[in-house]
Amino acid sequence: MTVLTIEEMAETLVPRQAIAGLDLGTKTIGLSMSDLGRRFATPRTVIRRVKFTIDAQALLDFAQSEKVAGFIIGLPMNMDGSAGPRVQATRAFVRNMEQKTALPFVYWDERLSTVAAERTLLEMDVSRAKRAERIDSAAASFILQGALDRLSLLARSDGDEFSA
Repeated sequence: MTVLTIEEMAETLVPRQAIAGLDLGTKTIGLSMSDLGRRFATPRTVIRRVKFTIDAQALLDFAQSEKVAGFIIGLPMNMDGSAGPRVQATRAFVRNMEQKTALPFVYWDERLSTVAAERTLLEMDVSRAKRAERIDSAAASFILQGALDRLSLLARSDGDEFSA
């Protein structure tokens, strides 16, 4: 497994490969998936965290069933740009995944993704209980959509649109 920049991932992906977004929390891992054209992020299920080996296997099972080509994982930086304990935990999770998979991971600054997800769910008039269930996957979708938008911009700047 390799940690890549978004630019490096853009160079390694082939057309019609989907990528997954991850919002790593202390209790859950929110998941989202791109379409094969890598234009849209869609929220998926949430993995309830138990312990690393079980969490990792659930993530790998998801990746296999969805034919994931790589992961965009939210990096929860502090608002001032500094790295706190959650950043360290996220990096440790990815380091531990190195033993389990060859799929690449890209860190993506997720500042305000949960706030944006919460706001969207409120605008959709989703009840408080349902928001609690959906917030992590919605945040994963915001993380993934940001990366998909960047990949699209990189493809346009190279004059190489994705083949859908």
